[in-house]
Amino acid sequence: MSWIKRFLLLIIIVIVATFFYFDVASWLSIDTFLSNKQQLLDFQQENKTVFIAVYFLLYVLVTAFSIPGAAVMTLVGGALFGFGLGFLIISFASTIGATLAFLMARGLLRDWVQQRFSTQLKTINAGVEKEGAFYLFSLRLIPVVPFFIINLGMGLTPIKVKTFYWVSQVGMLAGTAVYVNAGTQLAQLDSLKGILSPVLLLSFVMLGLLPWFAKGLLVLLEKRRYFSDYVKPKQFDTNLIVIGAGAAGLVSAYIAAMLKAKVTLIEKHKMGGDCLNTGCVPSKALIRSSRLRHYGQQADRYGLPVVNSPVDFKTVMARVEKIIATVAPHDSVERYAELGVDCVSGEATILSPWQVAVNGKTLSARHIIVATGGRPAPLMIDGVDTIRWFNSDTIWSLDELPKRMLVVGGGPIACELAQAYQRLGSDVTMVVRSQLLPKEDDDVSLVVKQQFIKDGISVFNGCDFQRFECADDEQYLHFDHEQSNHSIQFDVALIAIGRKANTETVGFENVGIRCNANGTVAVDEHLKTDCPTIYACGDVAGPYQFTHVASHQAWYAAVNTLLGVFKRFKVDYSVIPWVTFSDPEVARVGISEKEAKEKGIAYEVSKYELDDLDRAIADSEARGFIKVLTVPNKDTLLGVTIVGYHASELIAEYVLAMRHGLGLNKILSTIHLYPSYSEANKYVAGEWKKKHKPERVLRWLQCFFDWRRR
Repeated sequence: MSWIKRFLLLIIIVIVATFFYFDVASWLSIDTFLSNKQQLLDFQQENKTVFIAVYFLLYVLVTAFSIPGAAVMTLVGGALFGFGLGFLIISFASTIGATLAFLMARGLLRDWVQQRFSTQLKTINAGVEKEGAFYLFSLRLIPVVPFFIINLGMGLTPIKVKTFYWVSQVGMLAGTAVYVNAGTQLAQLDSLKGILSPVLLLSFVMLGLLPWFAKGLLVLLEKRRYFSDYVKPKQFDTNLIVIGAGAAGLVSAYIAAMLKAKVTLIEKHKMGGDCLNTGCVPSKALIRSSRLRHYGQQADRYGLPVVNSPVDFKTVMARVEKIIATVAPHDSVERYAELGVDCVSGEATILSPWQVAVNGKTLSARHIIVATGGRPAPLMIDGVDTIRWFNSDTIWSLDELPKRMLVVGGGPIACELAQAYQRLGSDVTMVVRSQLLPKEDDDVSLVVKQQFIKDGISVFNGCDFQRFECADDEQYLHFDHEQSNHSIQFDVALIAIGRKANTETVGFENVGIRCNANGTVAVDEHLKTDCPTIYACGDVAGPYQFTHVASHQAWYAAVNTLLGVFKRFKVDYSVIPWVTFSDPEVARVGISEKEAKEKGIAYEVSKYELDDLDRAIADSEARGFIKVLTVPNKDTLLGVTIVGYHASELIAEYVLAMRHGLGLNKILSTIHLYPSYSEANKYVAGEWKKKHKPERVLRWLQCFFDWRRR
């Protein structure tokens, strides 16, 4: 602690001690004032300037050090100075005092509180940064909330000092006026109860509601300004138009139909979007086939003869197509038509806040949800147009297993497909700009890389791509790795360097909707775009491009558009899990060590190696680990990473725990089946418990048991 903070803390201690020692509270009372009223009025007449200065300074000190009595002093000010002068003095004295209290809380406690409770305060800080003035203004108008709590609490947030001052100055005007006016009648009062009449209390409630009414009026005026350039239809064809029939669009339409709203769903390509046709479903089907072949090749690990038969790739891909066809009815036009959704095939373009053009027709709705998803990001280097390359959307058109496959990228899609093709028989080389799974911790990436190398994949990390080249019927990638030049020959290249939101042909420019720097459409915490009637969800909106998050967002988008006139809900991103379906699988929920360090979040690590788990040993899957991050000296979960067999299933227990505020002690006290992989969750909780066992109690117990043996 700096000497300035020590000095300030000393002053506070001295003033608080003085307050209690001299029983200042008894001075700041109605009875004391009434008994000394005439003497005070006489002194005021003789020394008006000095009296005002002393009163002003005393009021500032009482407010600054959060000493009880500000309400009484306000009443006394009205009685002594009258309404006009009393209102002027108290308005500035109260604001200056409140600001000093704010600054003291900020100087002494903010850094410690923000560091200690950074995770819990993340949402609050974001809200204060965006609408802190409105929140503060609302609190200033509700007299049942003690002002000293507001002063100290706001000092711990990121709100600016200047904003705090002027909002407090304006926000306290109404309450100050009411109390000062009551004080002018103080001669007729014998206690504070006299001013707390039902009528006065009702006026305070109305003052508290004033900012909400004001905000509603501002929203209405903003809508009128925004819509002034458009002609609103006199009636609407439907309640909701959803553009895009991927996970986000399908769930949005489903919820709207369940709410009995009339909804139109527009899709220009295939129902089900990327997840069904080119993403989750086909990739997991391919991974399963590749894993079974891998088991056959490794059958001697299980005491069985090795099976190393060649792969009929066309048969494998036929199975993939069959699985897509089996799942497709869940997302089909027929199913959604039965639910009451009007499904339209065509490319939609937004014309106005209420109108969409499709197939030469114009459809209208009160609200529009954009769920156009994303697509593979392009690789912009020389020569890419001269080679035979695929991305995660087009790779499914391959009808022959490539002998040599180059995979550019190291994210989840690249890792999953690279390992699948290697195990099916391709000779795979991965060239990665940073590391495998760059969003994960280094120890996670290392386990995956070691397995890839064991599978026969050549992995080059930290590469700088130079150019592609075709020469003598061969294809090459030239790149720099570890300060030397390299060239890789390949037959087919899979480019998987991320995904880009589909925003170009939607018609956002027609309604003034902005996009973020990363290409996703800009939305607020309710998923509303710049246009008040248009919302967006799924990959097109981000920030997470996962199917389960798209479905999660869709609920908020649908409910906020259809029922937002009553209440709107902020999207909850507090607990988002994700999985990379490599072998071993990588699953995570919450923050990683890397993120904790970047954000300055204090944490403890508990780790359990899966090579110690009985079930993993029995299955010859004894590799990987569970790593849990907790608040220091607490069992509160900050994040969990699992690397290993069935990680995608094991993570569910932690998702549930984090969502409902359960700690490691609760997991430790839960019975887990033996022998099962879920036992690992209990064992890592046990590792945490070992580090936090009550050493003093255990020493006493040892003494007790020593005594019992005598």
